[in-house]
Order: sequence, then structure tokens, then C-alpha cells
Amino acid sequence: MAMNRVLDYIQTHRDQYIDQLKGFLAIPSISALPAHAGDVRQCAEWCVTELNRIGLRNVALHETPGHPIVYGEWLGAPGAPTMLFYGHYDVQPVDPVDLWESPPFEPTVREGAIYARGSADDKGQIFMHLKAIEATLSQAGALPINVKVMLEGEEEVGSANLDTFIAANRDLLAADVVVISDSPMFDRDVPSICYGLRGLAYFQIDVRGSSTDLHSGSYGGAVANPAIVLAQLLAQMKDKSGKIRIPGFYDAVVDVTAAEKKEFAKLPFNEKRWAREIGLSKPSGESGYSTLERKWARPTFEINGLLAGFTGEGAKTVIPATAMAKVSMRLVPNQDPQTIGKLFEDYVKKLAPKTVEVTVTHMHGGKPWTTGFDNAWVQAAGRAIEKGFGRPPVFVREGGSIPVVSTFQDVLGLPSVLFGIGLPGENAHAPNEWLDLSNFHNGVLASAYLYQELAGVER
Repeated sequence: MAMNRVLDYIQTHRDQYIDQLKGFLAIPSISALPAHAGDVRQCAEWCVTELNRIGLRNVALHETPGHPIVYGEWLGAPGAPTMLFYGHYDVQPVDPVDLWESPPFEPTVREGAIYARGSADDKGQIFMHLKAIEATLSQAGALPINVKVMLEGEEEVGSANLDTFIAANRDLLAADVVVISDSPMFDRDVPSICYGLRGLAYFQIDVRGSSTDLHSGSYGGAVANPAIVLAQLLAQMKDKSGKIRIPGFYDAVVDVTAAEKKEFAKLPFNEKRWAREIGLSKPSGESGYSTLERKWARPTFEINGLLAGFTGEGAKTVIPATAMAKVSMRLVPNQDPQTIGKLFEDYVKKLAPKTVEVTVTHMHGGKPWTTGFDNAWVQAAGRAIEKGFGRPPVFVREGGSIPVVSTFQDVLGLPSVLFGIGLPGENAHAPNEWLDLSNFHNGVLASAYLYQELAGVER
């Protein structure tokens, strides 16, 4: 009966939830931009107020050398499992702002979705769990499990202080399982559980030639052009088949199993539609692999940004003094970010000519992660999602990275369950980010069911 009251409460408060979510989304908590440091703190304080309001205890804002971490708990179910919920309240920058159809921090509902920066990544997905906790506590008087909530403000800039916080607070964060909702569903009406994430190694390459920009007529042909040197370096990172040429790069790679390939093939993936939705004429990638394998289970090398010389309107005939590139590699199980970073740096140094100075800076990274379908916590989440969405979830990998998942495993010894309610094409790091409201409401229901299902897992 108590569960029926919880579900009724969720259904009758649908509109109120959206109004409350708008307040969360309106805070421009852009962690990458120092000018928004005050907004990030305001957002952390908003989270503290909300955790207190919904009934969590021991709520606190924990300072770090960067942006604060918010923590709260409800430990009123002795003997029951403890769930640690992790999310992040910081968001990506909004550039280019002129491509937004509505202001990024003025949440707007249209055609069944809410548009705002952070709606899908990750404020909306945090909020669905807070609403499920609120509904359960207010209508049932207690949660069936113990719950700990940890929200960070630096996920979008590499979580530089999170690992240190986790290592220093093992007792505070002790739990049986971690739940994370920071990923998309496979497709509309196809709820999903993610069982694998790629890792990440991110770098900046700086090439310097002369002490200042030079006249290309007076000096051209007699000095090295850093832009050309950088282009030549980058061109040697992959061959025509899409294979990465860094020596030793593939040594530790674990290929997907035959069983996984069969499961990938069963998924309702329309490659032509997928390409069309993102404006591609044709998919591309490493030869010999399907698009889903390339997206989820193969390592990559990508150029994320390039800068050199004169880029304004008109003409300016200069040889730039410097050139810069930002590059990243997505990694798969058994690939270590530090090892890959060393291999990459050695390769760049080997290729670099003596006529320029080349510097490689390792910005940040994270380990890849996988878990088994038969994990009891994963199965419990599957049952909850089926109840919330009306159909069983599919099991998928995700090409992105959530480095803290490996930290939870390595430092706290905790398994993780990942189920997100975003959709492909939600523009999480692009203009016009959105979250489907039907998925949000079903996600609140599924989260409430999740706490019930986790309570029955034998530890």
C-alpha cells in the first residue's frame, strides 16, 4: 500500500517537479569558466537546501581545492543494503550561444522536452532520484534501503579533486552499490542499462618555432612553420584504415566477445537514421568493426581542437610562432591512461623535428570500466526499469567516460549500476541541450522502484 501512495504522489506532482527542475537548471554552474565560480557555489548551496528539504540528514557542503562536493544521507534502514548515489551539478559551457533557440539558462518546455544546459547532463537525471527519494520518504515514512548522495561540481573539467575526497572519506561513503544516472538510453522507448564505459586520456600539444609571428614573404622557406609541423604530427596518428599508429597502443586491448557482438546485432540500431540525425552522409571508422563496436568497444584517437596563426577576416601573411592542438583517446578495458599517455608522448617526441619545440601536456583521464549482466545489483536495476518504463531494458555499452566509476571500484570496492534516461541526440555538450519529459517522469518511477528492488538483493 505504501508503494501505491508513493506512485500516486509521483503522478500527481508531475507538473510541480518540472517547475522545481527549472530552478535547478537556471543556475549557470559552468565549472570550466572561472567567471562562473560563484554560480557553481550557488548551485552547490541549492543542492544542500534541496537535500535537507526532501528529508536527508547529515547534509553538508565539503570544500575542495576546487568546487565543493555536496553530501547527504538517510540511514534509517538498519540491516538493509546501502546505495551511494553519485551525480554532478556542474555543466558544460554554452558556446556557441547564438545557436541556442532559447537562452541556455532560461529553461523552456517545448514538444515534450525541457531545453536548458544541464537538462540531460546531469541535473535532470540527478533530480529524478531526488524526487523519488522525496516521494518515498513523504508517503512511506522511510526508505527500504539506506541512501547516501554525493554530488560533485567538477565532473565537466576532469574531477581533479574527487578521487582525493573519496580516498579520504572511505567510511563516510561506505556502501554496497553505487548508482549513477549520467548516460543516455539506447533509443526512444528503449530503456537501457550501461555495463561498459570507455576510458579517456586527454592531451594538449604545443609547437613553438620562432619567438614571434614572422612575415611569410621574408622568412617563408627558411624556417619551420609550427602549423605545418603540427598537421604532419597529427596526420601520422592514424592510418587510412582508421588504425591508430602509436606503437604499443593496442597491446592491452580486450576485444568484445562473440556473445556481446550477438547482443549488439539484436539492438534496434538503424545506421542510416543514426547518421542522418547527426548530419552525416556516411559513418566512418576503424575497418572491420560495426558502428556500435566503434562507438562503444574500440579505442579512438580524436582531434578536439586546433589553433594556429591568423584566423580573422581577410588576409594576414604570417608564419605563426606557435600552434596548438587538443587531442583525446578513448580507451577500452585493460588500457591504462597513464601507460597510453607515455606511449603517446614518446611517439610525438620521436616524430617531432629538431626545428621546433614540442610540448605534450597530459590534461586529465580516466580508466575504462565494465561489469557483468548477471550482477545482482544490475538485475535489480533491470527489474526496476521494467516497472517504471513498462518494458525490460537492453544492455549496452557507452562510448563516453565516467572516470569515478573505476575509482569507486578500486578505492571503495563498490560495484556500479548505470541507468540513464537521456536520449541520443540530446545535445549534452552542444547548443539546445534537452531532456525528454516522459523519460524523466518514468525515471522518477523507476528510481522509486529501484530502492525497493535493491532492498531484496542478498549481500
